[in-house]
Amino acid sequence: MKKFDKIIIIFFICLAIILGVFFKLNKKTDYVQKYVEIYVKGNLYKKINLQNNTKEKITIKTDLGENIVQIENGGVRIIESDCPDKICVKDGFRDKAGEILVCLPHKLVVQIKGESKSDIDEVSY
Repeated sequence: MKKFDKIIIIFFICLAIILGVFFKLNKKTDYVQKYVEIYVKGNLYKKINLQNNTKEKITIKTDLGENIVQIENGGVRIIESDCPDKICVKDGFRDKAGEILVCLPHKLVVQIKGESKSDIDEVSY
């Protein structure tokens, strides 16, 4: 390996570290309100506000199969599915805005979204 090759490798490693730190620090985490949206076959099935006291089990039955989604402690998880690989169940508990749970065989997407104070202020105009 030549000297120039080593310089290029070190440059890209440093660039990756700097970008990782930048995105980690700029991640918006001050959400006033979080909610979960459940999509089945690309269509909105249900939207639920995620508060710490919200407890709900939602059974979703379609021609593709059945899933049970549990909402509690400000987060969500898929606790049961009759799909063959059960990756959606193994993904576990999610509670941060931007996180997603997916069951591909059943075309189910569970997405956590959030609204910051500035988002709510822009809507109130």
